[in-house]
Amino acid sequence: MLLFLGLAFFFFSACRSVEMNRTESAEQCSACDVREHSKQMRLHGIRSQILSILRLQQAPNISRDMIRQLLPKAPPLTQLLEQYNLRVEDEDHVTTETIITMATKPHPIGRAELASCCLFSLSPKIQPKNILHAQLWVHLRPADAVTTVFLQISRLKPGKEGNGTRVRVRSLKIEAEAGAGSWQSLDIKALLRAWLRQPETNYGIEINAYDADGEDLAVTSAEPGEEGLQPFIEVKILDSPKRSRRDSGLNCDEESAETRCCRYPLTVDFEEFGWDWIIAPKRYRANYCSGECEFMHLQQYPHAHLVNKANPRSTAGPCCTPTKMSAINMLYFNRKEQIIYGKIPSMVVDHCGCS
Repeated sequence: MLLFLGLAFFFFSACRSVEMNRTESAEQCSACDVREHSKQMRLHGIRSQILSILRLQQAPNISRDMIRQLLPKAPPLTQLLEQYNLRVEDEDHVTTETIITMATKPHPIGRAELASCCLFSLSPKIQPKNILHAQLWVHLRPADAVTTVFLQISRLKPGKEGNGTRVRVRSLKIEAEAGAGSWQSLDIKALLRAWLRQPETNYGIEINAYDADGEDLAVTSAEPGEEGLQPFIEVKILDSPKRSRRDSGLNCDEESAETRCCRYPLTVDFEEFGWDWIIAPKRYRANYCSGECEFMHLQQYPHAHLVNKANPRSTAGPCCTPTKMSAINMLYFNRKEQIIYGKIPSMVVDHCGCS
């Protein structure tokens, strides 16, 4: 609710500026000029709003080449991209967010380094009570022949006298075909909760996948030709439901001769922003509000109407602003190079009105 009020104030202030400028130079300013100004203000607001919501002072510096190296070539991400839903129509239900974190090299434990993989930096959004499911994804190299593979996950822990120890937490028996690599997943919800309750015990894990000949087929680091195949964890968390105010309003197009407050179409292209760090959507329909508001339109807002009537010289009049906004689902890299899939609120103008 506070976010919506803040956004409404932003649009209100911007629109006040448009109305005052139009009052001062009505003869020089056409309806098209006003719409173009409203459109540019909307685009500027979207850029600032996304960075603010994601708590970023500036856009992450991640190039397309870096994305090709970091983006996992794995089932959960492929499914998100193939079945991507640009819009969230109903905000009144419980929502979820998916966080994908790639593996990094763990710190040495004691005098000896136990393993070359894997440590996972956990997002502060992930809490023990809001985890719906947590999967570790591991890619297996192709086997030379049909074989049985034992995938083993061991937790790294500090031992006595500063030495590190391994504690096996999960194992999986796999019948592997010859000449074909594959992705395998294991449930690590319990392990993740243990790390969250005692962060100091998160020294990472060791991953092995031995075939019948004792060869380790697990891809634990990005060797040449294996970019995007390193291990990662996929965590789905629960968000709180949000309710939105429903309203009605006019819809127009750029060729419309309508002068009243109206919603106009606007497509935002993140590639034009230079924001390669947003994986999907690359573009979406944001819409914007523009048009004239008469004082008679304030009858549905009695308090504002009385204030304006009592002191007409203190204001440029009612303003055309969003009265209902909705979210989009976005897949993006944060500044820690983690992949986040979640809902970004108030990205789409659904209705416009006078206030």
